[in-house]
Amino acid sequence: MALDPFLVSALKSFVALFIIIDPFLSLAVFIGMTKGMEARETAKQAFIAVLVALGLLLVFLFSGLLVLNMLGITLSSFKVAGGIILLILGIQALLGIEFAKKDKEHKVAIVVIGTPLLTGPGAMTTVIILSQRYGYWPVVAAAITVLLLTWVMLVFSQKIVKFFGEKFIEVLSRVLGLVLAALATEFIKDGIIEMIRDFKGG
Repeated sequence: MALDPFLVSALKSFVALFIIIDPFLSLAVFIGMTKGMEARETAKQAFIAVLVALGLLLVFLFSGLLVLNMLGITLSSFKVAGGIILLILGIQALLGIEFAKKDKEHKVAIVVIGTPLLTGPGAMTTVIILSQRYGYWPVVAAAITVLLLTWVMLVFSQKIVKFFGEKFIEVLSRVLGLVLAALATEFIKDGIIEMIRDFKGG
């Protein structure tokens, strides 16, 4: 029995977005920045973070290609550029490198968790590429599902850490970084192949 194409596309999009958004990485940062907060305030910050992240993803999903066309940028070039960004993010997560310090005086959810951790350049790049492969609605469903799961994780962040341990969360984030680097390589490869094909066709 063949699976529904929409479900297959949504599942593939979910896996890609889950790896790139990396809720475990955001969870680790969120835990450190919400220490001492009351449960109600922590839940509020989690809600704002996910709402901001979803809003940015949807805006970029439906208007990203329009902006690219206005700037005269091809999708293949965007794939390569996006792949390079994802590769850097993957290496950063894998090796635990911090390229910039986060300002803890800023609003936790909006500035750090909502963006760039949840919806950063990597996620924005990915939703455009996925929408070209599978269409808009499977990607929308996948994005909502990933961020809903992320919201649950952030709300229950303290309990999750107590159950699994901080070391487990850190190791899992490193593994996801390796997978992200591999996915980035695929994006770069696809973009270069399309560039060559367009060049030969032209």
